Amino acid sequence: MQTLLFQFPGRRYHATPWGHHVNEGLIEWPPSPWRLLRALLSIGYTSGIWNGDGPGQTGHSLIQKLAETLPTYILPHASGAHSRHYMPLAKFKNKREDTTMVFDTWAQVNGGILAVTWDVKLSPEEIELFSSLAARLGYLGRSESWVVARLTLPSESLPKGFHCHPSDAPPSPGWEQIALMAPQNEKSYEQWRQGTITQALSSLPEIVRTETKPSKKDKKILAQRFQIESQYPPNLIACLQAETSWLRKHGWSQPPGSRRVFYQRPADALEAGAPRPCPVGIAARPVEAMLLSMATSSGNDHALPTIMRTLPQAELLHRALISYATRDGMECAVLTGCDAFKQPLRGPHEHAHILPLDLNCNGHMDHILIWAKMGLDSRAQQAVRALRRTYTKGGIDPLRLALAGSGMLNELCDIGGIYGENLRQIVCPTKGASQWRSITPFVPPRYMKKQGRNTLKGQVRSELDSRGLPEPIRIDIVDPKEDMKTLRLRHFVRSRRRGPAPPIDCGFSLKIDFAEPTRGPVCLGYGSHFGLGLFVGVD
Repeated sequence: MQTLLFQFPGRRYHATPWGHHVNEGLIEWPPSPWRLLRALLSIGYTSGIWNGDGPGQTGHSLIQKLAETLPTYILPHASGAHSRHYMPLAKFKNKREDTTMVFDTWAQVNGGILAVTWDVKLSPEEIELFSSLAARLGYLGRSESWVVARLTLPSESLPKGFHCHPSDAPPSPGWEQIALMAPQNEKSYEQWRQGTITQALSSLPEIVRTETKPSKKDKKILAQRFQIESQYPPNLIACLQAETSWLRKHGWSQPPGSRRVFYQRPADALEAGAPRPCPVGIAARPVEAMLLSMATSSGNDHALPTIMRTLPQAELLHRALISYATRDGMECAVLTGCDAFKQPLRGPHEHAHILPLDLNCNGHMDHILIWAKMGLDSRAQQAVRALRRTYTKGGIDPLRLALAGSGMLNELCDIGGIYGENLRQIVCPTKGASQWRSITPFVPPRYMKKQGRNTLKGQVRSELDSRGLPEPIRIDIVDPKEDMKTLRLRHFVRSRRRGPAPPIDCGFSLKIDFAEPTRGPVCLGYGSHFGLGLFVGVD
């Protein structure tokens, strides 16, 4: 599988389907396989990768392999748009120059990535040449269709978008069928060319070979043979390189070596009408945390979800944030916890933690702290600010969300009253705390063993080390019978609904002592990015 990714810096893609006039207002979306191969051949000449003799052996092999397979597409959202221009005709009437109206039609691509995938196996030399050609592409279609193209890495996942695939079947509801121009494979073209030329030459008289010079009649027949053979390019590469003037000269209505193929794409892949506005703003500076307040439509705090539903509420909010932040095919590593290649971020747990909080101590969550040690970038902040509601199990009306604060953790802790006091116990922004006590259950991230690093205390130490926290001097397991506050921890939901289940479905209440005061938040174990394993500092 080889995939080309295209970005459109100018947000426009100009291309008219073959056989149609520009004033018909049609857009070739997606770019046809024929157009893509011609673009690769063209950039090989203009960038100096090969000279006037044409592609070398590697170039021929690459183009032939790509021509044998119809590619599939993943399309970004696009809208059809056009402008109208009155072009001069250099003809004057009554001292005034005549003009004609010309349509300039394009696909408005506001962000997103076009992915084109060929199911072929290429050699290392062909992959290197393919990547080099793609990196040199400056435009696709007309010259104002600027593109930035590159070949994907083997482990890279494809962007999100509308899927478009070849199919001769009638389109299903919600889909539409379009015709694109694609090349024939080399063997099929050679067979067709040989048969067509043989049939055309059969109408000419044969030439009798003699030792004397050919007669005028024989020269005329030879010229006619040469004229017939010259109408058919010798191979597929020559077909792809045929110029429009040559096609018109020989009366071709469609380039030799090409064929029409049917593709199916979603009916809304190319939206008709005015393009959606693309908001332009100044990127916000990264912040360490954002605090959301949560309330019901009636204002009854006891109708809010209980603190025991910390994990499902955080997971539900996380899915909403991801949906908004990645809606245009872009990535948001701080929220997803994955890099551009869909691989989990390595190193300390610095991406976003979604921590439902009970800051008024009534047993119901009233705030949600979204904290990321690496900083919440502008895309993540936009997603948080865009959320206005969330839901809960058994709720009749949606829960209302409002931004209560944004900035560094110590800035959020300046909130007055009981809210600020309880938040400072979780963050400990000034001097830190030497002892920490869990307020949500610690769920071991691995199977527990009687000895070794996977004992309960061994896993706690490993979790602290993976988060860059100091080595503890003491770890105690709190017995629920001795501390009544920990009894409610057994009622917490401890398993994710749309994620891996915990290795052991058991929650523990812990106390951790450090040699020196340590700042929070301290979140450890399974589900720690969704509120489990949360600790508060003890004075």
